[in-house]
Amino acid sequence: MKQTKQALEIKNLSISWDQLIVLNKLNLKLNEGEKLAIVGPSGSGKSTILKIVAGLILPTEGELKIFGETQKYLRLDQNNPPDVRLVFQNPALLGSLSIEENVGFLLERNKKLSKKLIHELVNECLEEVGLFNVGNKLPNELSGGMQKRVSFARALITDKNPDTINKPLLLFDEPTAGLDPIASSRIEDLINKTNKKANGSSIVVSHVLSTIERTSDKVVMLYGGKLRWSGSVDEFRKSTDPYVFQFRNGKLNGPMQPKDI
Repeated sequence: MKQTKQALEIKNLSISWDQLIVLNKLNLKLNEGEKLAIVGPSGSGKSTILKIVAGLILPTEGELKIFGETQKYLRLDQNNPPDVRLVFQNPALLGSLSIEENVGFLLERNKKLSKKLIHELVNECLEEVGLFNVGNKLPNELSGGMQKRVSFARALITDKNPDTINKPLLLFDEPTAGLDPIASSRIEDLINKTNKKANGSSIVVSHVLSTIERTSDKVVMLYGGKLRWSGSVDEFRKSTDPYVFQFRNGKLNGPMQPKDI
């Protein structure tokens, strides 16, 4: 029987700021090709999980494995970091660089790639997200929606070297927060397209129900620094678990109270 490969494994992971415990002994697994949504109220530690997985901060204790490799260092301290790509809630583009330079930033560090090849790869990714002839523009010359699509193109970029291609782990931090329903649908479609194109696994942090249901096949509920519930998207829609029910229906009465969040 073929063994399922894991993109992510978290064991008894905790992180605290001084006396504040943000995450408390989390255990979580994500198989290759799976799409996971992490849900919960604001301030429950969802984005902190993404930052730990992306190698931007270190946990206080516990173990983190990505593609089977234990992670002990920040991403910048690793010579060969795992292929983890984070799409921030805000596009997080470098304002002094052109769109082409933003999307091809990491490829520029690979001295083996020609300028011509990088240019072709960047344009291909920009076209995948519906952007044409914008490579020479600066971020402030694009609308907010176009900037967000640029951030998805940046998540798609790869040097296409068969020896280095992985099935990446894609992280999306509140990708549809503050958007109207039509704009949200466009971004959700783009998340699914990016997942399919990159042939990776993904984690979406969101509190928008349509985003949770349209971009994921598994859901975990985070509250008080602990995972309170997990299941499929269909189970999430139907669950009578008090945490899930309160979150899904926006109820004031339930185990999650304003004093806690």
